[in-house]
Amino acid sequence: MKVRIKFRKYGALKFIGHLDVMRYFQKAMRRAQIPVAFTSGYSPHMIMSFASPLGIGLTSDGEYFDIELTRPISSREAVERLNAVGVEGIEVISFRQIPEDRKSSGMAIVAAADYLVYHKESMFPEAWKGLEQQFLAEPAVMVWKKTKRSEKEVDILPMIYRLEMQDRGIFMQVAAGSEQNLKPGLVMKAFCEFAGGVFQEAKYQFHRLEMYADTGRKERRLVSLESLGTEILNP
Repeated sequence: MKVRIKFRKYGALKFIGHLDVMRYFQKAMRRAQIPVAFTSGYSPHMIMSFASPLGIGLTSDGEYFDIELTRPISSREAVERLNAVGVEGIEVISFRQIPEDRKSSGMAIVAAADYLVYHKESMFPEAWKGLEQQFLAEPAVMVWKKTKRSEKEVDILPMIYRLEMQDRGIFMQVAAGSEQNLKPGLVMKAFCEFAGGVFQEAKYQFHRLEMYADTGRKERRLVSLESLGTEILNP
């Protein structure tokens, strides 16, 4: 049985990296006595894959990873057990069964993510309201984007699906995943420059709200990774 786990990451734990989050959940699984499956061979390890690792310094309400179970356990019991052995800064939200095939894994299907960007010291300028629509109406938004091997100039506009000023900050929905992946910091840098401001990344807090799969064929149809799973009742 394959299961998708959704969790929050907040507070001081925003400063721990992806490998530390993996180790945290490996220990939490053991302490909570979740019947997670291991690989075979001389060096067995938990079968666990994360949808899209969160960058250091970012907080989130919508993180996901998939595991395999050796036997069923109810969703409610699993969530209670994991949170009982957890620490402040990470909270498990849901524990849902997903299809067995590899194409359904979170790592393979994630296509977009929502973010909310706050200014740590003040509110965003009132003059910025309405500029987001002008920004999205530009013919192109060229930025220098780092890859694993080099740095190249790309048009990020097709990867920005939504951008709007809200009372709490700037909301954006951008491409995410293995095919296309756009960091919210790049969007903010481009938007600040478009608005005539100076971008200082340390002054912003980036909060991931949700991650999505694209289930559309011809047109984009985004659904949350959580909604693709089903609650496990009393097994």
